[in-house]
Order: sequence, then C-alpha cells, then structure tokens
Amino acid sequence: MNLGWLHPPAGTKAPPQEILLPVRGWYIALTLLTALVIDLLALPALIQQVRPDFIALTLVYWVVYHPRRVGFLPAWVLGLTMDVADGSLFGQHALAYAVLMYLAILFHRRIVMFGMRQQVLHVLAILLASQVIMLGVRLMAGAEFPGPLYFLSSLFGAALWPVLFNVIRIPLRPRADPDAA
Repeated sequence: MNLGWLHPPAGTKAPPQEILLPVRGWYIALTLLTALVIDLLALPALIQQVRPDFIALTLVYWVVYHPRRVGFLPAWVLGLTMDVADGSLFGQHALAYAVLMYLAILFHRRIVMFGMRQQVLHVLAILLASQVIMLGVRLMAGAEFPGPLYFLSSLFGAALWPVLFNVIRIPLRPRADPDAA
C-alpha cells in the first residue's frame, strides 16, 4: 500500500516538530507589553520610519501559534494605545491590527505547515496588508503619502520573524532533565 501522500513531496523539508511547555496568559501579556514598550521607544526620525511594528509581529506570532489564546480585544486595545501614543488618527492602528488578526487567523494553519522562508513571506503579506490599511486611513483623512521608505518597516518586520519566533519560544522550551543520563 502506497502512503506517499502522508509524506512531504521530495525536495521539501517539513518544519521540525517541537514539544513546548504550555503557554501561560501572563507570558502572552508580558510579550505584548514588551512589544508595546519597544514600539514606544523614542528613536531618530529615519529609524522610527523604518522600525518594524513589534506589536503587529507579536500579535501575529500568538495568533498563528496559539490562535485560541489571543483574541481581537488585546489587538484593539493595543491599537488604540498606539494611536494615542503616536498622535495619529484615532482607530487606525486598531483597525489595522484587527485586520491583521483576521488574516493571521485565516492563514494560521497554512503558516505553521511551512518552513521559515515561507512563513516569512506570509508574515510579510500580513504586515503589508496592515500597513496598507493604515496608509489608506491616513490618505482618506487628508494626509500626504509618507514617502518611499514607508513599506520598509514591513520588510524589516518580516526579516525579524525568525528572530522573534525563536526568542518568544525560549521560555517555552522544556529544560533538560539533569537526572536523565
């Protein structure tokens, strides 16, 4: 009996399966709070313009890998917080994060099946969609196009996806048993 359909096609590499400890609610809140603090750091104007949206990246991670643990409410509250902190049009980040959450939920089963390169491309598409929504809201409100560097933050965010993926998982990896020989 041929069970070839159970295995990935030749030349493709299935992502390694890793058994992690259960994630706690306080840890999710801590990672989102850390992302908020990083996003609120005062940086020079050029770096500020191309800095990735760490809240968006962290929300995508939690929705993709633990879709039942993070809902739309934290995304909405963090979006409104970013709107107030940036002094931007009230609700633009909240709307963008809500769409980001929807897209991450929609594609979460697909994303976890792929290797890291394909995950980066999916995350890039989700981050770009979020940025396009924020840009659309700004343009409808009468703002001017922010410039050619505007979409670089999504590229940098997608490039940071493997780093964020590994950093968030550090406390979730089981420790080696010192008694096992």
